[in-house]
Amino acid sequence: MKNARKVGFAPIFDENSKIFILGSFPSVKSRQIDFYYGNERNRFWKTVCGYFHEEVPNSVEGKKAFLRRRNIALWDMVISCEIEGSADASVKLAETANLEVVLKNANIRKILLNGALAYDLFLKKYADLPIPYQKMPSTSPANPRFDETVWRNAFDDVFQST
Repeated sequence: MKNARKVGFAPIFDENSKIFILGSFPSVKSRQIDFYYGNERNRFWKTVCGYFHEEVPNSVEGKKAFLRRRNIALWDMVISCEIEGSADASVKLAETANLEVVLKNANIRKILLNGALAYDLFLKKYADLPIPYQKMPSTSPANPRFDETVWRNAFDDVFQST
């Protein structure tokens, strides 16, 4: 049963969302807490909250409220797959997200793809989208080349250009 199909999370967004962050698929720790970026060593929450000079919320509800307050939509490119552990390299038989669910109901100005797998899957289905998109350095603790400056600049493009 090691290769049982795993299911990801629903998107977090509302009509005011301006930036759409797409990861690959939830890690083991994320699946245990049933919310995005559950591994405390993942840099996602620290990076995103830090951009706005806010503390990382302690609860799932607090994180959802933060995302809505800051007009950030969050989802994963893979909504279900077979995976061993948390490594993107072990994702098999991936079912990808229908991004129209968010794009038709929000005011997305930019899409950020958290890591190589998210970016590669995005390009297969959505390379022709008229919305600017950008491959971001993965916030995963497994990525030794993480660069927070790239994330800050991408946020500036959306939140400093009002």
